[in-house]
Amino acid sequence: RGISKNPRSTVGTTTEIYDYLRILFARIGTPHCIKCNKEVKKQSIQQIVDSIKSLPINTKFMILSPIIRHRKGEHKETLNIARKSGFIRARINGEIKELSEKIELEKNKWHTIEIIVDRLQINNEIDNDRLTNSIETSLKLSEGLIKIALSNNKEIQYSDTFSCPDCNISIEEIEPRNFSFNSPKGACDTCSGIGHSLKVNPKLIIPNNKLSIEQGAIAPWFRSGGYANIYLGIFTSISEQFKFSLQTPIKNLSDENLKLILYGSKSKPIKFNYVSRRFGKMRYDRKFEGIVNNLARRYKQTNSEGSREDIEKYMSKVICPECNGFRLQKESLQVKISNKNIIDLTFLNISELSKWFKEIVNSKSKNSVKLNKTELLIGERLINEITSRLEFLIGIGLKYLSLSRASGTLSGGEAQRIRLATQIGSGLTGVIYVCDEPSIGLHAADDQMLINTLKKLRDLGNTVLIVEHDEAIIRSADYIIDMGPGAGESGGKIIAKGNLNNIIKSTRSITGAYLSHKKIINNSKNRNILNNKYIKVYGASENNLDNINIKIPLGLFVAITGVSGSGKSTLVNEIIYKSIAQKVNKSKNTPGKFQSIDGTEFIDKIVNIDQSPIGRTPRSNPATYTGTFTYIRELFANLPESKSRGYKPGRFSFNVKGGRCENCSGDGVINIEMQFLPDVSISCDSCKGKRYNREALEIEMRKKNISDILSMSVEQASAFFSKIPSIKNKLETLKNVGLGYIKLGQPSTQLSGGEAQRIKLSSELSKRSTGKTLYILDEPTTGLSFEDCNMLINVLQKLVEGGNTVLIIEHHLDVIKSADWIIDLGPGAGEEGGKVIYEGYTKNIMSNKLSLTGKFLKSHLMKTGNNK
Repeated sequence: RGISKNPRSTVGTTTEIYDYLRILFARIGTPHCIKCNKEVKKQSIQQIVDSIKSLPINTKFMILSPIIRHRKGEHKETLNIARKSGFIRARINGEIKELSEKIELEKNKWHTIEIIVDRLQINNEIDNDRLTNSIETSLKLSEGLIKIALSNNKEIQYSDTFSCPDCNISIEEIEPRNFSFNSPKGACDTCSGIGHSLKVNPKLIIPNNKLSIEQGAIAPWFRSGGYANIYLGIFTSISEQFKFSLQTPIKNLSDENLKLILYGSKSKPIKFNYVSRRFGKMRYDRKFEGIVNNLARRYKQTNSEGSREDIEKYMSKVICPECNGFRLQKESLQVKISNKNIIDLTFLNISELSKWFKEIVNSKSKNSVKLNKTELLIGERLINEITSRLEFLIGIGLKYLSLSRASGTLSGGEAQRIRLATQIGSGLTGVIYVCDEPSIGLHAADDQMLINTLKKLRDLGNTVLIVEHDEAIIRSADYIIDMGPGAGESGGKIIAKGNLNNIIKSTRSITGAYLSHKKIINNSKNRNILNNKYIKVYGASENNLDNINIKIPLGLFVAITGVSGSGKSTLVNEIIYKSIAQKVNKSKNTPGKFQSIDGTEFIDKIVNIDQSPIGRTPRSNPATYTGTFTYIRELFANLPESKSRGYKPGRFSFNVKGGRCENCSGDGVINIEMQFLPDVSISCDSCKGKRYNREALEIEMRKKNISDILSMSVEQASAFFSKIPSIKNKLETLKNVGLGYIKLGQPSTQLSGGEAQRIKLSSELSKRSTGKTLYILDEPTTGLSFEDCNMLINVLQKLVEGGNTVLIIEHHLDVIKSADWIIDLGPGAGEEGGKVIYEGYTKNIMSNKLSLTGKFLKSHLMKTGNNK
């Protein structure tokens, strides 16, 4: 699972590296003027006096001491001290007030209090001592900051800490929170530190400009149910006054009329006709705000999550115009170390960032960016902490990530390895670490780095317990426990335990048989291109893809390979899938950057079989997802007892009233909210967890009621319905993908990602093949044992045998060797990747000296004695 979906959570914040960077920039960062980009230095009192005296003659000004700057609270004590000190007035939140008045400030609001120290005018007779004393007083009160408020409403800020002498711009003392996008002190005021905002997108409002308004061109209003007629009435009034037809396609409307529809009539009122049941025909004048403004206003004002989600369909992410997506205030971005600000560093990948730090601390470096002795003395410990954590991340194969990468975009394997690196950095001992498949998403070339990291944790005095199917990691373990012999009810026993030799020698261990290579996966078909049909992608350049061209032969099993971070997911998920889905499925998702794609006319369907849940609630299960439950309910409804009672298939649904238990609404459990603790689920005391009422449970087929059927495993149900083809065939496909152990009624929330993916695969297998489908799978072997991989490959080969094309992203060498065609990306990760290293038949990749995939595949085939 990912670390966090919070847009504020990044790789930098999760690993705590960004926290160290914030402190480092606060301690040794050099501020620069936001106007002229010169270094900002501290100013002496004399420099401040000279600057003020250089103002034009007769300029009136106030000397303000900002004693409270943007802080919550009532600040009564602060105001009392100011009164007792003899000050008469203060500017509070921009308004001048007498301190003798009763001043009440709201406790939970931000406030700024500036004491008026003196009022003066620039002339030849200005009292130099008075001006100097007032400045000294102001600086003492506000800890080094002073404001000069001019009579023309302009202000000049000075500081005895940092200030630009040329632009009269001063900044406050730099603190770590100035670099936090989670703090008001550092976050960009416009986007609140998110870096982007949602804005209504006219292209999503009018997805098809060939339609007219009457035909439903305005998507959000056309889909508004009962309100659609009201909106049509509004447009009728507008069209009558502005002389255009509602039957005219949007693309043929004038720019002026289209602008009116989208952005409104501004200050010009429009006469609207309205028919009321109570008052009949009515007429009123009102400004029309336009669809874009209407949606933006409703999105801002609504408290309904459903309404917000609905409006978000017509909105796009827009980079913040104020901070350009950098999240921080411009003052914070102007603080630099060796010519780079903190965000510049977070945009470097981890490998580049590590090199940069090594350069700036290297005294022998000829590079001008190196730190001076004072900076090194102050920052050495912080830099050591940062670089050690960066090395941990590099050591677990994540050198291609950047600190700015949002946590929500990480794969489960990446997220888990980041947590591992964070733990190593903490230096804890005596801890038991539990990891579930940390090798997910790792290329064989990166395996050894992960193994070294796990051993580091062990050598610190910890115990590392991992669930793993990767052969290299299993072989590196000190102690192995092999569970089995099967899955589900057929498993749960310890088959073998001990070191690697103990597992290999065990005659009962299937894992041991694969590790000894007595049993191997050999499902290669060695197909050749027959029909000369391809999907061809030209100029793919999203993320790190280097303007590449690739071709996917149709009717083959195609694998996209390469080290982690080489650009595989970007190519397949962002470009190939989204661009074809736009043409074939009429998808609205925008693909990544590429020039063109050919061959989509050979595809009539594209299916992305991912590891997302088959349903979001416990009501979804394998039986409902595959459609098996529909046939089972119909079968129960056709039993003699059901017919005599008048029961229909709906009687055997736990989603609707009739047959379900109303005490738990068909859930079988009662959820009890525990306020600040996780909710507790208890079995329903009415139906005892069976989900149905007594009447529905009285209907039995061969002594099994509907609840008993849902409690059966796929294997048991297949035997039970062996003479009913419509049910048995669907259950057999579930068995063929290695899911004979799961229960028909097992809630979707209790299924792993790999199980969900295989259920989707079985559903596709049970459908009638058109022979023109492109199936996409991203690392389908996640969570699969050697035996499960064997079954998965058989299933994928069956899809190809039906004339379809299977395109997978994969690191598992047994799956790669089973592919007919390979597209290998690399040579490295991040900016070092994104190129096509090899494209062609699988058997030829091993002779490519640049391909790491070819190198490890060759070694694997030699070990297993299965060399092509």
